[in-house]
Amino acid sequence: MNAIIETDRIEIVAGRPTPLRVPSPSGRPHDIYRCPACQTALWSDYRGRPALRFVRVGTLDDPALLPPDAHIFTRSKLPWVELPPAKSYDIYYDMETLWPAQSLARRAALVDRW
Repeated sequence: MNAIIETDRIEIVAGRPTPLRVPSPSGRPHDIYRCPACQTALWSDYRGRPALRFVRVGTLDDPALLPPDAHIFTRSKLPWVELPPAKSYDIYYDMETLWPAQSLARRAALVDRW
């Protein structure tokens, strides 16, 4: 599970995450940053967006504060996988329709910096 968070709001408490570039269906960069000690994935950077990270919720101090809003790319979900209650989308969703105005404004401010 990922949470989209501004990079400047992420606090690294120890070590320096190691990036690993992996292929993506779009052909654009997808870097996964891992803990140098245990190799746990901490966040992803899709398409070289330095101001935005897709943080693995399970790595946060209190992951229970971020229940899922939506499940994306469910077209590849195995039939026996049951998802917790939230909207589901075969691929992605329309952010303009689903995101709160405040979240859209925060994203727009970041996009201006790309």
